[in-house]
Amino acid sequence: MKPRPQAYQEEVDSFPATPRKDQSIGWLVKLVTFLVVFMAGVVLGLSVSAHYTRHYNSRTELFFPRATYAGNCDKEYLSIKRFVQPTCLMHGMSDDELFWKATMVPIMAEYPFERVPKVAFLFVTKGPLPFAPLWDRFFKGHRGLYSIYVHTLPDYKLNVPETSAFYGRQIPSQEVSWGSITLLDAEKRLLANALLDFSNERFVLLSESCVPVYSFPTVYAYLVNSAHSFVDSYDKDMPQARGRYNWRMSPMIMLSQWRKGSEWFELNRGLAIDIVADHKYYPLFRKYCKPSCYPDEHYIPTYLNMFHGSLNANRSVTWVDWSRGGPHPARYGAANITVEFIQSIRNNGTSCMYNSRPTSVCFLFARKFAPSALAPLLNISSTVMGF
Repeated sequence: MKPRPQAYQEEVDSFPATPRKDQSIGWLVKLVTFLVVFMAGVVLGLSVSAHYTRHYNSRTELFFPRATYAGNCDKEYLSIKRFVQPTCLMHGMSDDELFWKATMVPIMAEYPFERVPKVAFLFVTKGPLPFAPLWDRFFKGHRGLYSIYVHTLPDYKLNVPETSAFYGRQIPSQEVSWGSITLLDAEKRLLANALLDFSNERFVLLSESCVPVYSFPTVYAYLVNSAHSFVDSYDKDMPQARGRYNWRMSPMIMLSQWRKGSEWFELNRGLAIDIVADHKYYPLFRKYCKPSCYPDEHYIPTYLNMFHGSLNANRSVTWVDWSRGGPHPARYGAANITVEFIQSIRNNGTSCMYNSRPTSVCFLFARKFAPSALAPLLNISSTVMGF
């Protein structure tokens, strides 16, 4: 057979497919279409089934729950114990968030837990607490009746043993400058963190140079049973008192309402909440009370005088010696620590009012002591101070 010419071969190749080949392609398309529709039906059926299953199960769980789910939440974290008595003091709240949370007050008068009133000891310091060993001896054996909060410089880590009452008691802090509003900010920050513990009933501000001069049972009974708070507040026509008043504070704060006093306060819970919650008068001190006006010496005495004078004893429970004059009180070191000296602080022959009755016990704490005073104070604490 002769080979076909090239032109003939090209003409044959250009012919349309035979009917048999068209039938094969058609069946293939139908098969693919059927499979696609079938799979879509399966997916749709499964989704509808899952929807009705979830709907039925959710309705069933609503009335007949089989289990309680907490998601990723820690059950201990959600407990009433953790809410009313936080164990970890570090948090990421801003001051505004902290103050808002700290000033929430339950409407119900009864507590849903056994509440034992505690005294919150608020320490404001730049760094170390040289008298921590003395305070540890003071607190020993009285766990559950006190709380401790320490405000230091932000980058300082308190170095105390795990057995110390001060271990893990630092709060989130910010920079503090002496004589500025930042010192009062630190005091409010301490109060607010302490208010998060619903058992804290009394709040006393202390520094790294403060020491107790009575035993814990005496201090606790004195504060918890007092009908008054202890804030030094007075009015004197002198440059260090009325002379610091700024007329731009009027009419919200008048000169007749202006007071001066020691910053080392002791407050009950109600007054502490009011002070932390105040956003009306505090900004006036931030704006107008600047050196030589010192907010920590005027804000709380003035605020209490304006709104809660009857609840204040108008005296401090922290002894300090201003007899030498100058901008700072006398400082006492090892050479000054004697039995007679501590006794003179505990009972110096003067009288004060406690629950509207005279008493010779006027000071529970004392300042200003140098670190060198620690050893001699430890030597006489059991015989003189009772701990």
